[in-house]
Amino acid sequence: MLHKLGIGKIYAFNINGIIIKEDFEKYDFLTQELAQITNPDNRRITLKEAMAGADIFVGVSAPNLVSEEMVKSMNPKSIVFAMANPEPEITYEKAKAAGAFIIGTGRSDYPNQINNLLAFPGLFRGALDARASKITEEMKIAASRGLASLISDAELSPDLIIPSAFDERVAKTVAKAVFDEAKRAGLSRI
Repeated sequence: MLHKLGIGKIYAFNINGIIIKEDFEKYDFLTQELAQITNPDNRRITLKEAMAGADIFVGVSAPNLVSEEMVKSMNPKSIVFAMANPEPEITYEKAKAAGAFIIGTGRSDYPNQINNLLAFPGLFRGALDARASKITEEMKIAASRGLASLISDAELSPDLIIPSAFDERVAKTVAKAVFDEAKRAGLSRI
């Protein structure tokens, strides 16, 4: 999905470090998929090295893996989505102090809570309403664009890039976006 959105170079890490094509046979099938679409230069680097000059960090792993130094090494106006919950890869306060421009966490007590609750009810509702034969990357992208549409240009700020999970418009807006994409793609069976 990130590739389809135009994100270029993506490095993925697991508990053992960077995912790299030369270790393909050691991985389970999901990690093998990641090995095929990430780390295009087949570099054996650390997370610290990968973050130097990066625009975005997306963490879905374990607490305290990212330091302020690592965030400081990122490009200006960096985005840090530290979503390990309840303890993120780096705290909101440390990421902010290190200069991250936009910070999202999996926690509800900080701005920009990133939660699968924002996508899944609406994604499934839209697919079911369309009687879609499958869920595609384009339908997921439509869901994300539907979410983004709920924040107006006037409201948009580093601390408000995504609606609250309690925003009653979320599921309906996402469902409509997914439904419309399923129809557009010819995947609807109604």
